[in-house]
Amino acid sequence: MERFLIALACTALAIHSPAQEAKPGMSADKPALEAPKMDRAETAIERDHQFDASSGINLTILSTIQIENLVTLGKVWGFLKYHHSRVTSGEYHWDYELFRVLPAILAAHDHASANGALEDWIAKLGAVDPCKPCAKLDESDLQLRPDLDWIGNAALLGADLSQSLRWIRDNRAPGRQFYVSKVPQIGNPSFDHELVYPDIKLPDAGYQLLGLYRFWNVVEYWSPDRDLVGDDWNGVLAEFIPRIALASSADSYRREALALVAKAHDGHANVWNSLNARPPVGECRVPVNIRFLDNLPVVSGVFPTADPKQLGGLTTGDFITEIADIPVARLIKSWEPYYAASNEAARFSHIGYFMTRGDCGEVEIGVRREGVDKKPVELKLKVQRTTPSNSAAGTAAHDLPGPTFRLLSKDIAYLKLSSVKAGEGAHYVEQSAGTKGLIIDIRNYPSSFMVFALGSLLVDREAQFARFTSSDLSNPGAFHWTVPQSLSPQQPHYFGKVVILVDETSMSQAEYTAMAFRSAPGAIVVGSTTAGTDGNVSPFPLPGDLRAMISGLGVFYPDKTPTQRIGIVPNVVARPTIAGIRAGRDEVLEEALRQILGSGTSTAEIEKMAQPADAVPQQ
Repeated sequence: MERFLIALACTALAIHSPAQEAKPGMSADKPALEAPKMDRAETAIERDHQFDASSGINLTILSTIQIENLVTLGKVWGFLKYHHSRVTSGEYHWDYELFRVLPAILAAHDHASANGALEDWIAKLGAVDPCKPCAKLDESDLQLRPDLDWIGNAALLGADLSQSLRWIRDNRAPGRQFYVSKVPQIGNPSFDHELVYPDIKLPDAGYQLLGLYRFWNVVEYWSPDRDLVGDDWNGVLAEFIPRIALASSADSYRREALALVAKAHDGHANVWNSLNARPPVGECRVPVNIRFLDNLPVVSGVFPTADPKQLGGLTTGDFITEIADIPVARLIKSWEPYYAASNEAARFSHIGYFMTRGDCGEVEIGVRREGVDKKPVELKLKVQRTTPSNSAAGTAAHDLPGPTFRLLSKDIAYLKLSSVKAGEGAHYVEQSAGTKGLIIDIRNYPSSFMVFALGSLLVDREAQFARFTSSDLSNPGAFHWTVPQSLSPQQPHYFGKVVILVDETSMSQAEYTAMAFRSAPGAIVVGSTTAGTDGNVSPFPLPGDLRAMISGLGVFYPDKTPTQRIGIVPNVVARPTIAGIRAGRDEVLEEALRQILGSGTSTAEIEKMAQPADAVPQQ
């Protein structure tokens, strides 16, 4: 049963490749308001319609004191959302309460006036009765505690407001939340009653601030990786208040939302239905794959159906130096803030996928390529941006083209997970019987959840491979350790050496799978650092019909070593080179073969085994 639940948890992961931008599959964030009404009382969000058309907040400029007061408001609003008993019981339309207090905060001429307005607002919500029983923080399995020291800062909030917030914190009811629950049997947060507001006419400074406050507080209280953000999260709130509130169009609001979400440094966190607003914008692309090698954007392949006339001489191995006479280094620096990722390897992978995007038609590309005597040659090529069909577009995966399973030699079995079938785990092992090694290629996103279906056939004893942290509804911002996840040996068992291939395209479920397979006896990981993004996704909307999400579970090794932002660190580092790309070699796969076969096998034999075998029938 436990295995089924973990499988269910990990198959909930979504958005793992730039190629999936139009297919986020985010049904879990549909507001309860849209659900069929059964025999139940109306909630406050169904009764309160005062701000359905507009927040009524119009801004063209913000002073320093206004920004500082809006920072305090955003933190207090989020704290009350998850702690005030009358809000956690659903008595208020909390989004609209923000719009009711905003005018007083914007009008305040100093901090004391704003704090007084917040105190008056809280008083109008009604008294918080002494709790019976009260929520308590269990310290026994605590991994991350709530960050609430700020509510005791009387110098910041004033004595009265600070005292009110501390009373609310100390008299919260255990387990009660209106705007968040936990996914049954899995444990990642489910964000309930969060409305989309798709018909709000933008710009609307109030709704835009609501989007900022909603995302910021979701991370503050429900991200298991809050301590790994890197940026000062309070500073992010202050930075984005003017950027979000003063965004003067729907497009600029979307771009600022993309930049905000990127500050969380969570590869699952993005505005998934607005990636077309991320620069460079345009409907068309040059029909090539771009991959960063040695920090340089290199043509790593050509779309299968690309017309040579569209390429203008552009070829595999070319290093892109300019696009439309603008140096690529300058372009990348301007694009980076809008690309959400957990680490730089993943960020550059996403940028590479989109960097040739723009208006359809001809564009001049500057390239550097190896010339005579290996001397670099600078060229200007006129290429065509086109709209490729899904079947013609390149792939973000770096595995071996061809069948899912094959024998590279009598001693080497190869299995790629991008097209694997969960029900075939035993068959793959049976086909691998008698080989010296099985190479499992996870330089992709698995097509099926294989952690237990295949992992249990690789271990020879009970093997722990991962540990989760989960949020606490009674103590927003707290995260607790769960029991370690483990594999139990099953038959048929594979007896050879297991080598797992990973790189920056290995993300989320791919990383979790690598962790599991690594627990096989003698198994090693070959490749480069993965995307550093794991844990079930928890989706939620932002105003203006934007669709966001975060990683909802913390994922660690059994010894509590983190994986978020770090990724799966290989035992043997192997990366492709520009020379290898030009020669059509798979140098990472070649290294895996060396690890199994040893030094007695010639380089020529290894290179031959690592070549695609397009003529081999699919198995």
